[in-house]
Amino acid sequence: MDKIKMITPLVEMDGDEMTRIIWKMIKDILLLPYIDLKTEYYDLGLEYRNETNDQVTVDSAEATKKYGVAVKCATITPNAARMTEYNLKEMWKSPNGTIRAILDGTVFRAPILVKGITPYIPTWTKPICIARHAYGDVYKNSEMIVKKGSKAELCVTDENGNESRELIFDFKNSDGIIQGMHNLESSISSFARACMNYALDQKLDLWFATKDTISKKYDHTFKDIFAEIYENEYKEKFEAAGIEYFYTLIDDAVARVIRSNGGYIWACKNYDGDVMSDMIATAYGSLAMMTSVLVSPQGIYEYEAAHGTVQRHYYKHLKGEETSTNSVATLFAWTGALRKRGELDNTPALCDFADKLEKATINTIESGIMTGDLYLLSTLENKTKVNTEDFLKAVNVKLQELL
Repeated sequence: MDKIKMITPLVEMDGDEMTRIIWKMIKDILLLPYIDLKTEYYDLGLEYRNETNDQVTVDSAEATKKYGVAVKCATITPNAARMTEYNLKEMWKSPNGTIRAILDGTVFRAPILVKGITPYIPTWTKPICIARHAYGDVYKNSEMIVKKGSKAELCVTDENGNESRELIFDFKNSDGIIQGMHNLESSISSFARACMNYALDQKLDLWFATKDTISKKYDHTFKDIFAEIYENEYKEKFEAAGIEYFYTLIDDAVARVIRSNGGYIWACKNYDGDVMSDMIATAYGSLAMMTSVLVSPQGIYEYEAAHGTVQRHYYKHLKGEETSTNSVATLFAWTGALRKRGELDNTPALCDFADKLEKATINTIESGIMTGDLYLLSTLENKTKVNTEDFLKAVNVKLQELL
């Protein structure tokens, strides 16, 4: 068959460790034989980020703004041990955090469902996609330990030097702790628009929840901004698409989620999203079967796997030992980006290829061929554990049957 042509390049962000190995395997086995692949390549491996003083990360994000679609490999966010291991100039920031800030994006995570991997909550027959507002709250807080006899106040000084004060607590009888959190109306608005755009894109209902009954200014502002943007900009679009925007309290949302069948986007504030995304991933079976896409309010998309660089398998790989690393989420990052590129460029052949590659991947697992992590979870009677490369080759056999 002739290779599928691409009109506009994807931004390709390479990564670290075992996922970098898998990245090349996916391209060599499943993409390059079928697609005349056009990418603008950026090496986000830790060594090159260190060499460029992390400028490569900024450049990749700016390129994503230019081309509209990116696909990213998992990357190392260095800690003290990595500083020594990679001889780093400094402890570089998370590439995901840098890219997210430049794109003003919201992260959407959703599980990939296959027969044989039963969610711990069996009523979840459809995916639940978590949208996490990745700005502010406890992640950009200020904290203090307070001694007995102290009095803590919030103090805001306006541009004219006028002060407004609110008592937090009078610690006259005990030592204690305080923290101050903030958010920006502009960031909350971007979060709301990204969620509503993505709901329209995926044709899914959108749920949002805070604790506005207790937090009558902070959380209530989130609720009000979402409601205003929905009513003024999205209500008619949602009704035309046959989808719903639904608001409730966060505790009620958790109860409803547990009783639901799935099949919606659940928008969460930063901390809620951090916690609930891991709960959702675990309850569906495996973080290695979790997609992640960063969406900006302007409709820019960056696709990646939800998991990390699989460090333990990489060290085995370096010793020449066989690995059985799950490549599905990384593979679905590529298919997501290719499909979006095809949609934006009106190249249906690219969209069709992405659909068939995803189907081939799921068919492979459901036929009983899978990596070690899924082998331990799967309830299929006839199943075979294969190594990293052989799984991708098995997917290729299924893909050729569909093309």
